Amino acid sequence: MTARTAYDLGVIGGGIHGSTLALFCARAGMRTLLLERGSLCREASGVNAGTLTMQMTRVALIPYALRSHAMWVSARDWLGHDVGVVACDGLSLAFTEREAELLSFRAQKRREAGAPIELVSGQYAKRIEPGLSNEVLLASHCTVDGYANAYLTGLAYRRALLEAAVDLREATPVTGISREEGGFVASTARSERLRMRRLVLATGVWIEPMLRWLGVELTIKVLINQLAVTERMPKVMQSVIGIASGLLSLKQYPHGTIVIGGGWQGRGNRESGAGELIPESLLGNVRLACHAIPALKNSRLVRAWTGLEAETKDALPVVGSIPGLPDAYVCGSVHSGYTSGPYIARLLAEHILGFQPSFPLFPIERLLAPSAGAEPTPAAN
Repeated sequence: MTARTAYDLGVIGGGIHGSTLALFCARAGMRTLLLERGSLCREASGVNAGTLTMQMTRVALIPYALRSHAMWVSARDWLGHDVGVVACDGLSLAFTEREAELLSFRAQKRREAGAPIELVSGQYAKRIEPGLSNEVLLASHCTVDGYANAYLTGLAYRRALLEAAVDLREATPVTGISREEGGFVASTARSERLRMRRLVLATGVWIEPMLRWLGVELTIKVLINQLAVTERMPKVMQSVIGIASGLLSLKQYPHGTIVIGGGWQGRGNRESGAGELIPESLLGNVRLACHAIPALKNSRLVRAWTGLEAETKDALPVVGSIPGLPDAYVCGSVHSGYTSGPYIARLLAEHILGFQPSFPLFPIERLLAPSAGAEPTPAAN
């Protein structure tokens, strides 16, 4: 194998983060390569519920999520194509006094971070969402919420990347990365050696093993989230619904299907990339959904699946330079990553292009074992 002509930037991972970053860097004039082991935006970015919400976003990420939500709503302007975004109200529900205490605490923290969230009574919540259960005790209401169509998002990014002259390689697993003079070389399953002056790892749960190729040990927890979708049914809800515990995410798409999520865990592992449903967890998720929106009892599930989600030790992202490796970067492990993804990736693109990002990044030094005699590096937020 011989190394081919160097790219200015090589991005590994074609999800929301990698695709957004590659797009902005290519539009700025960088000769950009994007490698994806499967289809664009079809791993974690394709199997999630597409929720765009402040109510399930970490407090530290609220300022990022608000700006990213604005990007999603204006996707036609900067991406150039429709991603099926529906902007609507969002409600997080409490059915018990304990849930109401938790909801009040979380709503206050998110409001202090800038999210337009207010607490409302169960009766008022039913004015916003008439299909709600009569048993809702308290709800937090956010006017900045909504969802995107994951399938349309992948199509839109593919068109935009090709229009920006990104060398897009789908179905191209990366089998190794090495540091060589003048940059990096990525080896692929197609027996290619692709040279790049700068490297970005935007590979979700696979950030950990790929960093290990470069001599960096960073633990990334793998979550196996379960989701399900109903058959098409008449309009029974018009907002995005969650619950204080975070174990419910509900939305009804314009064509009538309802996606049920909330982070209920299945079985699986990073090595195979496969997941297995746990029937008891699926049943619990569906029961909770029917408890929130009773009309769901009249529908049937047509499909259920799992998706892999990455999480760091402190549940905050890894976004920034890779220590000890000039011109190497990482971007991922963003909780509620669909919501915040475009803006966080754009910030890293600004950094790579030599600009001062508008908001701080999330350096990974805080998560690495400190060298002898060195002081730990705190997180950016």
